[in-house]
Amino acid sequence: MQSNIHDQRLVEKWLTGWSLSRHSPLPVKNGAAFRVDVGWPQQKTRYVFPRFVDEFIHLAHTITEPWVFLKVCAAPEVISSRMPSQWVIQPPGFLMTCSLPMSAKNIGLPDGYLLAMKEEAPAFIVKILTIEGDTAATGRLVFVDDIVVYDRIETVPEHRRKGLATIVLLALENLALSRGITTGVLVATEAGKALYETLGWEVYSLYTSVVIPGREESGNSLG
Repeated sequence: MQSNIHDQRLVEKWLTGWSLSRHSPLPVKNGAAFRVDVGWPQQKTRYVFPRFVDEFIHLAHTITEPWVFLKVCAAPEVISSRMPSQWVIQPPGFLMTCSLPMSAKNIGLPDGYLLAMKEEAPAFIVKILTIEGDTAATGRLVFVDDIVVYDRIETVPEHRRKGLATIVLLALENLALSRGITTGVLVATEAGKALYETLGWEVYSLYTSVVIPGREESGNSLG
């Protein structure tokens, strides 16, 4: 990782883009963390720490309600032995960056699919649709100062292994490059990380999330 100041600015920009993409309130500074009052049933609030500090553990001891997420740019083993027992560590995440353009060859859209793009301010949305109009893959991009934040890059399971996610990413990248932006940021799942690395993305930091789950299974845990 870079300097702490640089870390904080990058994380704040990424989280701002994430919030804009999902029409959530913008992040506010909360001690060493940034807080977003998300308001989802299974993610009420998120606290994102650009680096691990003891305040992370102290905050965990003050929160007792479910579906408040604590997130930190650090490996899970940094916090695992110090968390109160009711907190559950979520699947691993990866804060990733890329100096555009991505290292991908132009690939054609497979037969039976259409590419659609629209602006849903402040986000730009790319979708790949079937001929019947069903969504096969989708992704979002938000401009934040001198970076672009990629968000919600998803492919429907039955349409995977056809290069659709790469096509979505490249279409979004063209938007970024058209505005002269050459740095992309996202948070990937473990499965997504492998794809992004083939396109030239690099892990900037491990990204660990914890939550006190409710009766339902955990949801909306990453990103």
